[in-house]
Amino acid sequence: MARSFLLYADGGSRGNPGQAAFGAVVSEGGKVIVQLSERIGIATNNVAEYSGLIAGLRAINRLDPEAKVLVRMDSKLIVEQMSGNWKIKNPEMRKLAIQARDAHSPEHVKYEWIPRELNSDADSLVNLALDS
Repeated sequence: MARSFLLYADGGSRGNPGQAAFGAVVSEGGKVIVQLSERIGIATNNVAEYSGLIAGLRAINRLDPEAKVLVRMDSKLIVEQMSGNWKIKNPEMRKLAIQARDAHSPEHVKYEWIPRELNSDADSLVNLALDS
């Protein structure tokens, strides 16, 4: 039976573009099993957000390629783009969206927008990466 994961992903840049990083927290049954964060150099907030999503989905795919995933992000743009509700006009964003779709079977992934304050664990990882 396929596993179910919850992925909180975030990204940010100091300046836009500026020094950027992502954070991702993967949990299963209420227990955190993977935490990821990484500086990605100079990038926009949106690139950093997509980078967190991609890293989290790849980590989940390594654990179980058939897993069901609920992604929660505070980026309305990425949630709506990945849900298919908004067009992706920017070519760079389109490439990142394709990488996210390729990271884990899209039919196993659902997206949910959350307010920023509910994404504090992933946000903390972004700041940790930027401050290190």
